[in-house]
Amino acid sequence: MNKTMNIVYPVGTGLYLNLTNRCPCACTFCIRQRNEKFYVQDSLWLEHEPSFEEVQAALSSQDLNAYTEFVFCGFGEPTEALDVLLETARFLKLQTDKPVRINTNGLGNLINKKDITPLFEGLIDAVSISLNSSDPKIYTECVRPKFGEESHAAMLEFAREVAKYVPSVTMTTVSSTITHEDEEACRKICESLCVKYRIRELIS
Repeated sequence: MNKTMNIVYPVGTGLYLNLTNRCPCACTFCIRQRNEKFYVQDSLWLEHEPSFEEVQAALSSQDLNAYTEFVFCGFGEPTEALDVLLETARFLKLQTDKPVRINTNGLGNLINKKDITPLFEGLIDAVSISLNSSDPKIYTECVRPKFGEESHAAMLEFAREVAKYVPSVTMTTVSSTITHEDEEACRKICESLCVKYRIRELIS
């Protein structure tokens, strides 16, 4: 496993921020188990978790106006580095009017042992949450969260709460990992939570 300090990396027209490699899940389809480079020339495995100052320096080396959005998404769960995430979001809001998004497994409240969703108000414009399955058992088998069976319900509660503070909330499943029937059940869950539903492609 190669380790570098790829803190920021472009994907399409967005600039992605890689804050941590920590994650409470070991998803069976996770890209980091198969391809450590993922949109970059070197590994996204970090030598150490960057401080806000290191993230700020990485962002300052970029032309922020060249991107259409900023996305907290790397080889770990962004809410594992909550303090740096929030400080970075504040910095971005001072520098640009471009939207800021978090890609998350939705277990941030369990990770931080408190409801973190109010902290996103005014800082985060969009959240994408990995729903993965409507069935708690299938979810647990696929995601393999360290928090066990309570994870599915906690993820749904996170989605319900974060929608109060963040303008755009989307829940996702990965194509080919669940049945079409499960996808329709996921769609109904998203409708009940008043959030968007998206089926994303499996990245190899």
